[in-house]
Parts: sequence; structure tokens; C-alpha cells
Amino acid sequence: MSGNERESTYEEESISLSGAVAMGTGVMIGAGIFALTGQIAELAGPLFPLAFIAGAIITGLSAHSYVKMSNTWPSSGGIAMILNKCYGPGAITGGAALLMALSMVIAESLVARTFATYLLQPFDITSGPLVPVLAVGVILFAFFVNIAGNRSVGMFSIAMAVLKIGGIAMFGIAALWSSGFSFSEALEGSQDFGYTGLIASVALAILSFKGFTTITNSGAEITKPHRNVGRAIAIAIMLCVAIYLLVAFGVGSSLSIDEIIRARDYSLAKAAQPALGQIGFMLTVVLAVVATASAVLASVFAVSRMLAMLTEMKLIPHSHFGMPGPIQKHTLVYTVVIAAILAVFFDLSRIASLGVYFYLIMDMIIHWGVLRYRREETGAMPAILISALMADAVVLIAFTAMKLQSDPIIVATGIGSVVLLMGLERIYLHTWLAELEDAHSH
Repeated sequence: MSGNERESTYEEESISLSGAVAMGTGVMIGAGIFALTGQIAELAGPLFPLAFIAGAIITGLSAHSYVKMSNTWPSSGGIAMILNKCYGPGAITGGAALLMALSMVIAESLVARTFATYLLQPFDITSGPLVPVLAVGVILFAFFVNIAGNRSVGMFSIAMAVLKIGGIAMFGIAALWSSGFSFSEALEGSQDFGYTGLIASVALAILSFKGFTTITNSGAEITKPHRNVGRAIAIAIMLCVAIYLLVAFGVGSSLSIDEIIRARDYSLAKAAQPALGQIGFMLTVVLAVVATASAVLASVFAVSRMLAMLTEMKLIPHSHFGMPGPIQKHTLVYTVVIAAILAVFFDLSRIASLGVYFYLIMDMIIHWGVLRYRREETGAMPAILISALMADAVVLIAFTAMKLQSDPIIVATGIGSVVLLMGLERIYLHTWLAELEDAHSH
């Protein structure tokens, strides 16, 4: 196979502004509403809607780095491009980009298991072998849609986004209406929640907004990227803030905190039943299935392209394993295989916790890089960059403090994985550069 065939191929300006917004909201709404609402309430208690507000504010600060860099250098490698522009082709760029890619793969497995959990709700099945089987099934579905090409992804994402945003908004309004616009149910509970829990919950809320990076990773493929990447990110975040708050208050008006925590993997369906009856419950299940399926689809699309760019930049090893076609098809296979493995062997809480460590550490590396090396060229504002960096650090420390009490193993796994990944990346690059120098000397 020729070198040209091995290279990844990108369709410039193949994704419209609306398609980019749909992809971003697809990832965010799938994770934030259906997969993480219960986990956020478990940490924050009755104040859990505030976690979404705080998460949106911090995400808005963080988006400044990505928008400024993407407007200056739009690229289908997104995060990899930003890191390379800041740090050059080295271990920091490769390691941090892999952290981002893995955090997105983690999100895919998280949302895939949520898809399975909601799909099984009408049958009163909350665990067992069917959960991972269905999770793997939706990941494979995303794989085949992505194989069909960018325009198929864009059209599918737009259709799904319109359906789920409208449906979820109707759920939130109906739940609030049936409760007389009261939030009293969520105020009832037997647990005490402190401010540390609220701050820690913001880490999960940030994770629910991180889908905006899906737009960044498709930069050069978006029409008029110098203008539309930033616009798509801003629109997607604002849409999700409105939807998250509407649903958070809708759930809180129907269920107590104890009930939300008990049903944390399927809290929306549980909240729909007392508010809207059995029909509302079934409609919520359908919405959840649609939202989570489209979230997996959009995330697979973005991760495969980031990994393809890292491969072309020689920052990560690559093997074809006898597969035909361009690199981006190979990285698509790698993405779905890793996501499927995680979906089979890890539960929702631990998957989300790993995602927090990978994403927030990568995010801080990006803010520091833009602040240190690229703020003048991009016009990025130092005050916003420093604020985003500090907010990430505070939230990550609070999250770690909470997890050390409840699940110290996941703290060790998260931090250990980051250190191991960075170390392996450094070893790989050192070996590759040595081989390159040896070839040149001959």
C-alpha cells in the first residue's frame, strides 16, 4: 500500500456550523444529563444545580484557550495541534494529547454503559451481562456510521441533536410544571453535604461540558473554520447550560437527593415516572437512548481524528495489523476497541473518575502552554488563562480529597496512569529519535 493511502484523509469544510454545534452538544448532553447527573448530586447534595453553573463558568474560561488557538491555526488535529504549537513535537505534546484522547474514549464507554442502562429500564434490569453487551453494541454502531464518512456523521448528529434537545427540554418543563415549579423534593435527604463535596462535584460537571473539544478536533473540516470554530463552541456551551439547568431542576422537583443517588445511573427515567407517568417514563428512556447513541457517535468521530494526527506527527506508535485503508480508519478501530474494553470491565463511577484526572491535567497543560508561549500571537488574555488554570487545580484537588475518602484506589489509578503514560511517551520518543538519528548517520 502506498504512503498516500496510509495517510489520514480529511474533507475540508465538510462539516457545517450547525453540524459542528450538533456534534459538540451531542457529546456534552449525552454525558452531562444521563451519565453524570446522579454522580454530581451524590457529591453536591441539594446544591447540585450550582455544580452545573460553576462547571459552565470554568468551561467558558477554558474554552478561551481552545478558541484562540483554533481561530489562529484551525486543524483537524485540534488538541494535538494546540499542544504542538505550544510545546513542540515532544513528550509533553504526545502525552497530553493522549490524555485528551483517552479521556474521550473513557467518555465513550461511560455514555455507552449509560445507553445500555436506560435501554434496559423498561425491563427492570439494572445490571448483569446485558449492560456491557448493549454498550459494546452502540459503540460498534458508532463505528459503522463513522466509516460511512463525515457527511453521514454531520447529518446524523444534526437530526439527533434537534430531537433530543427538544425532547429533554420538554421533560424539564413538564417535570417543573407538575411540581408547581418547586424544588422541595431535592431538599429532603438524610445526608450532610459540605462545600468540599460541592467543589469536587464541579469536576464531574466540567467533564460533562468537555464535549466542546469535539468541535476543536474537527477544526479544518468545519466550514470557514477561522470564524465558525469559536462560534460553534460558544453556541454549544450555551445550549448545554440551558438544558442542564432545566433538567437538574426538573429532576430535583421530582426526586429527593437520596432517591437521585440510589438511581444515579438512570436518574432521569426515575424522575420522569412520578412527574409524567408511565408514558413520560418511556419517552425519557427513548430520549436517553437517542442522546447517548449520538454522544458515542460524535466522540468516536473526534478521537479517531486526533489519534490519526498524532500518528502522522510521529508522536505515538502505530501498527496497521494488516488492515487496509488510511490511518484514520485504523485509529477508528483502535478507538472503538479500547472503548468497548472499558465498557465491559469498568462501572460508571470509576470510568468518570478516570476521565476527570485525564481531562483536567491535560486542560491545565494547555492553559499553561498558551499562557507561556502563544498568548501574543493568538491574542489570548492572560487573566482568563490564569483563572482557568487555577480553577482546574482547585477543583481537581477537591475531587481528589473526596475520592481519597471514598475510593482511594481510583485516585492511585488515575494519577498513576497519568505518570505512566507520560513516562512511556518519553521512552517512545527517545527511542524513535535515536533510530532516526541512526538512519541519518548511515
